[in-house]
Amino acid sequence: MTQWSRRQVLKSGTVAILGAPMLAHSNFSERDERPDKDPWHGIKAGVASYTFRKFSVEDTIKAMQRLDLKYVSIKDFHLALDSTTEQRKAVVQKFKDAGITPLSCGNITMKNDEADIRRAFEYARDCGMYDIVCSPDPASMPILDKMVKEFDIRIAIHNHGPEDKKFPSPDDVWKAVQPYDKRVGLCIDIGHTARAKTDPAQAILKYRERLYDLHFKDINTTEPDGETIPGGRGVLDLRAVVKALMKIKYNHLFAIEYEGSENDPVAEVAETVGYAKGLLKAFG
Repeated sequence: MTQWSRRQVLKSGTVAILGAPMLAHSNFSERDERPDKDPWHGIKAGVASYTFRKFSVEDTIKAMQRLDLKYVSIKDFHLALDSTTEQRKAVVQKFKDAGITPLSCGNITMKNDEADIRRAFEYARDCGMYDIVCSPDPASMPILDKMVKEFDIRIAIHNHGPEDKKFPSPDDVWKAVQPYDKRVGLCIDIGHTARAKTDPAQAILKYRERLYDLHFKDINTTEPDGETIPGGRGVLDLRAVVKALMKIKYNHLFAIEYEGSENDPVAEVAETVGYAKGLLKAFG
């Protein structure tokens, strides 16, 4: 795997993106990606809808269909927290009708206030989601523990790098969640994790028991000012990240999150999708 160039990885991923219709008459070896196989190798590949924050729900769905991403973590740009139950069900149904399954919502900031936190859990319940990606007040942990038991919905606390005074890295989240129900867990953002000087692949392996969501991306530097760029162009060891996910048989949301090019990120996301598929083909 270490001998693979970025060009080879992207070529392999592009084959997977193109799919069956264009490759029906090709000759495949046993190790090649056949059209009838899952190019994601069982990974629940999707998007954090923050990526398409300037898009409508309808345009977000169209973009995801083009990108072969079948799972989503819904951000409030696409479904407001103060929406009605009927509005929530309607938006979720739009995704489902398009073959896209909402698995989580967020990132949601939570105060140390039971009413505020309950609102987020009711939102997730109405949407039929399994997880809430969140950034809670550290003092709210006892309330969160109570809510995951009441609603049977997991929370995945999102680390936000060195500028985050609450949870810079997955190490900080792990320490905070230990005394509580196992449904109180982590969303590892691999870019922010690296900027916090923690190895993302090692964090995945160490905290696998409570890893309920993951934000996949690449960044141009691990310094505090690091920014998202297409997968394989940056400094992250994405091979090690994918290898760790396959090793632990990760079965929660693998969400591509792209903070750049907010008006039209589709091309950059497509490049990241192709790169991820190429890596998964190597380890699958």
